[in-house]
Amino acid sequence: MSELFFTGPAGRIEARYFPAPTQGAPIALILHPNPQLGGTMNNKVVYTLYQAFAKLGFSVMRFNFRGVGKSQGVFDGDPNNEMADTLAALDWLKKLNPESFNCWIAGYSFGAWVGCQILMRRPDVNGFVAVSPPANVCDFSFLSPCPASGLIIQGEADTVVNAPDVRALAERLDTCRRVKVNYVEIPQADHLYVGYLKNVFDAVLSNVPDLLTSHGKRKDRQKKKTAPAG
Repeated sequence: MSELFFTGPAGRIEARYFPAPTQGAPIALILHPNPQLGGTMNNKVVYTLYQAFAKLGFSVMRFNFRGVGKSQGVFDGDPNNEMADTLAALDWLKKLNPESFNCWIAGYSFGAWVGCQILMRRPDVNGFVAVSPPANVCDFSFLSPCPASGLIIQGEADTVVNAPDVRALAERLDTCRRVKVNYVEIPQADHLYVGYLKNVFDAVLSNVPDLLTSHGKRKDRQKKKTAPAG
């Protein structure tokens, strides 16, 4: 794991990066929760996602939104700014891994909402993990249809983000054509996943490989359809 800085829309952005041992490995970008509530890239859930993707052989990066940690700029509550920071981080991660064609985005709480917004803006992102997406307070209707397969993780005892709302979101997204959205609800886990971080880790490890394989099969089918005759 190495510390790095790259230039974002509001100045220097602080990040941590783990390069995969194999060239052309898939990449993943991890987004942290709301800075106004203490969210940083060192959040335990964020770090768990970071470790899980590294374990799966991804090149993975997490970073601090503007005004957080050593990242320059000011967090002012406008989510468009965090989306701009994320797009800059994504461009930087792809620049570090030009041969990778699988790109995932993962986020926790507010970071999950930002990550889902990025799905609709970047067709090169072809997988996602959303932990406790705030479906009870944020409008997710923009995911119509959901453009990529992914995994949604929710704590059953979460009193900040309601499990029934997140479950309904996952069920709706899983009906979209050409995508698969898995849902994992962790019994007794609260919003911070205290005592249940390993469950989050295990959910990523047991679901992402299958979703990644499904994407690869769809990609092969698309190539066959577009291959010239003769």
